[in-house]
Amino acid sequence: MRSYREVLANPAVRNVLILGSLVRIPFFAGGVLLALHVVQTLHGSYLQAGVLTAVVTACVAASGPWRGRFLDRIGLRRTILPSIVVGAVCWSIAPFAEYGTLLVLAAVAGLFDIPIFTVVRQAVIGATTERNRQPALALESVSVEAAFMIGPVLGVALTAFLSTTVALFCMQMSLVLAGVLVWILDPPLRSSDDAGPAVARKTWFRTEFVALCAGACAGITLLAGCELIFVAAMREFGEQKLLGVVLAVWGFGSLVGGLVYGALHRSISTYLLLIGLGLVTLPMVFASSALALGVTGFFAGLLCAPTLTASVDQLSRIVPERGRGEAIGWHGAAMTLGNGFGSGLAGVAIDLGGYRAGFAATGALGIGLGVVLAVLVAAMHRRAAAQPDTLPV
Repeated sequence: MRSYREVLANPAVRNVLILGSLVRIPFFAGGVLLALHVVQTLHGSYLQAGVLTAVVTACVAASGPWRGRFLDRIGLRRTILPSIVVGAVCWSIAPFAEYGTLLVLAAVAGLFDIPIFTVVRQAVIGATTERNRQPALALESVSVEAAFMIGPVLGVALTAFLSTTVALFCMQMSLVLAGVLVWILDPPLRSSDDAGPAVARKTWFRTEFVALCAGACAGITLLAGCELIFVAAMREFGEQKLLGVVLAVWGFGSLVGGLVYGALHRSISTYLLLIGLGLVTLPMVFASSALALGVTGFFAGLLCAPTLTASVDQLSRIVPERGRGEAIGWHGAAMTLGNGFGSGLAGVAIDLGGYRAGFAATGALGIGLGVVLAVLVAAMHRRAAAQPDTLPV
């Protein structure tokens, strides 16, 4: 626990972790409320709810790199002020509008999304050294897991007391207020000794960075796919009432794995962890009950948070400090796209061969891409070592 005590003793890290946890809860709650609002209040189809979710996801993914680039070049306050204004205008109208107007306003708000994930990760990296960065990023990853579990539950719970219109309005305004809080606190995004200009993209947007984004995308694809496969498996077992319990056990495994990984004194390659994540997913193919799925899911979860933590840690080592805002934006965009790919991949596999095929397909994806990316990056490093006077491609 010494590693975590040292990290939490740093006020800058402690404050930004708390801030990140608070502002991510309405972010995750907003997604489920959008779908509920379309189906329950606007009496739309699930297809319309899916289209809305897909459009917002694509817009948020597209916003990541350019918002991150602004963070590097003009700073936090000037970057998120337009997000606060646009978000306040769009979400003061969208919950009360018909589907077409809601779709347009939600898309615009997504393009100006408050880059909270980029801000928190960049602030954590900037406030730590290489010695204590791994446990700090592990805590950041665990806080995301916690917000992901709390947000949707809170959003659904609100609809028991309020209409989806009011609940959606309140939650999105909470996200806007969170942006105001971030603007007021203005956490530093870089170390105090960094005052140089933003670096050119070509100095870090190279093969290793692209491979890292591909690995993060593959990891999220696997995890998002597993979420849908859990639903299919529990329906086949006839134990849908225990779905929340099984998902919670899976998430708890991720929390445990993230904390253990953060306490290690050395980092592990993202690609090796991705291979391991694929391997520990495969035993769920043989689960035939909720109990078996819960047990195998716990062990599968142990490598979820470490894989994502390692990818952000590795990013901080290969991207110069004055380029990390944009780099984290690209990294976040890759993970957002992976979230969409995962559901599609899992859906196809389930239709073809049931939940067992789904777990097999996602596990094979993690193993296969992990091996390919590990070999690619290793070959690049060998080539760079053989030609020390040249930069890696």
